[in-house]
Amino acid sequence: MTNQLTAGQKAPDFELVDDQGRTVTLGDYRGRTLIVYFFPKAETPGCTTEACDFRDNITSLASAGYDVVGVSPDEPEALRGFRDNHHLTFPLLSDPTHRTIEAWGAWGEKTRNGKTVTGVIRSTIVVNAEGLVELAKYHVDAEGHVAALRSELEMM
Repeated sequence: MTNQLTAGQKAPDFELVDDQGRTVTLGDYRGRTLIVYFFPKAETPGCTTEACDFRDNITSLASAGYDVVGVSPDEPEALRGFRDNHHLTFPLLSDPTHRTIEAWGAWGEKTRNGKTVTGVIRSTIVVNAEGLVELAKYHVDAEGHVAALRSELEMM
């Protein structure tokens, strides 16, 4: 189990390849507020629900000053297909080694189909313009997650 992040901590740097094959770093978002959400696997029901929820809310999130990126262990090609199939309009980042996922506390034990397994913990971290964690949520539900996040960020 990795250590989960808490508000006020410096967000760990990352350098990952996106669904377009471009290298993306946390530093690319310096000076902006970033929502980083971690999801287990593209094209699965829960991950599709969550991604489409972010897609459907991206305009209001952007209007409030938030950028969004999704991170999973999927390869860039799988993420590209996922993005295209669901018309996602934000970057999806590939972390097949789990280094970033682990550094951000989104890797560990979870219950799936009544069994305890180790893998990506569905999580969302909000990083402020200075690179500090503003909000860290772990074991989130895919259904209704963005509405809950918007409420916590007082966007409602």
